[in-house]
Amino acid sequence: MMIKSESQWTPSVYPLVVVLALFATAAHSQERDTKDPVVRDIGARRELFVDRFLIDRLDNASLKLHEPRLAPAMTEPADNMEYGTVIKDGDFFRLYTRDGRGAKFDGDAAEVTRYCESRDGIHWTRPKLGLVEIDGSKDNNVILHEAPFCHNFSPFLDQRPEVMPEQRFKALAGTVKSGLVAFVSADGIHWKKPRPEPVITYTKEYAFDSQNVAFWSETEDCYVCYFRHFLDKQLRSVCRTTSADFVTWSEPVPLKPNFPGEHIYTTLTHPYFRAPHIYIATPTRFHPERGESTDILFMTTRGASPFDRTFREAFIRPGLDPERWGNRSNYAALNIVPTGPAEMSIYTTPFRRFTLRTDGFASVHVGADVGELVTQPLRFAGKELVINYSTSAGGSVRAEIQDESGQPIPHFTLTDSRNLVGDTIEQQVGWKNGSDVSSLTGKPVRLRFVMQEADLFAIQFRE
Repeated sequence: MMIKSESQWTPSVYPLVVVLALFATAAHSQERDTKDPVVRDIGARRELFVDRFLIDRLDNASLKLHEPRLAPAMTEPADNMEYGTVIKDGDFFRLYTRDGRGAKFDGDAAEVTRYCESRDGIHWTRPKLGLVEIDGSKDNNVILHEAPFCHNFSPFLDQRPEVMPEQRFKALAGTVKSGLVAFVSADGIHWKKPRPEPVITYTKEYAFDSQNVAFWSETEDCYVCYFRHFLDKQLRSVCRTTSADFVTWSEPVPLKPNFPGEHIYTTLTHPYFRAPHIYIATPTRFHPERGESTDILFMTTRGASPFDRTFREAFIRPGLDPERWGNRSNYAALNIVPTGPAEMSIYTTPFRRFTLRTDGFASVHVGADVGELVTQPLRFAGKELVINYSTSAGGSVRAEIQDESGQPIPHFTLTDSRNLVGDTIEQQVGWKNGSDVSSLTGKPVRLRFVMQEADLFAIQFRE
């Protein structure tokens, strides 16, 4: 699937603090190191150009945020979604969503959690589970009816290698009064609380009243939770805490990803399915001074590092539909999931699906004039270099491998490089003598890409 889109830029919503925001941009982004460069050990990991982690120099090139495309309305949609979660479990998709049922306040006893499922992430069913009686009948897809937990029940599939089968699914839910209480499940449908007491509490500011998300991090070897709080009792923001056992959690740390005056309503932080060391976040940005309108942002982080705010503009705008310009109108579901070999999907309220090409959040972009990217020194493990890229019919991508000082390595020079033209998720890079780069494994090298009318989304060394 090929998706063509243009970079969008939106001026600061808060013009009185533009100068401060520019300083914040520098603080949140990973800038070029003017000292001796750090050698990035990337092994055989896939690396996406969603930040400046690998970038040393861009000449006539820029980082471009790509715009998700609204997919056609689904003929078999799931329930309307608010604080939704989509889990890809093998070849199976599971959706969890809140149904307010006329609730008068957050955490009202009227709220329930509904469950839908799909084989392709596009055509959904509402199974009649017979678990919870609602309005005199159990002929429904409700899996939970317990205040206040249905307000923001947010499950995940536990990827910890030694996880017990009966706790294969986990969830957190609760309010500032209850704290975050843990739930576990073997099948993602039947849930129980291992203990009635909250596992995470936070009393410094008002907290927990939107979607609070958790996951097992293979990179950090622990559970990670990102939850909502009020930064300095003024701005909606996010805290982070970790746990080895999902019971005892570290002291929450405010992350302060906000630009001046900016409300970040949720974060929906989760490991990217093709590069789990990179956490993707699609928070809702709340504009109380603009009729409580909302839009959706794109942020990333690597492990315990601060959120990277390379891209300040909206990732998903409200759009042409007037209904999307009010409060609670633009929430993304937790998790971006693959729905095809070259496509991934983002689900948003009320129940819409947006698509991007695989790895296609952002790219190193070059227009009609030739430009180039030079990476920081890096070490890799593998036999070949594979890239995710797109060019126009008149564009091209060529690659060079340099030593740590920036000198081209014989047989891997730009003049030896194959000229790549096309659009593919995984393309082997080659030179006149072939594509085998194993002789350089473990050595500090730099990559240089010379491009024209092209986007470079991701790179990976592999066997």
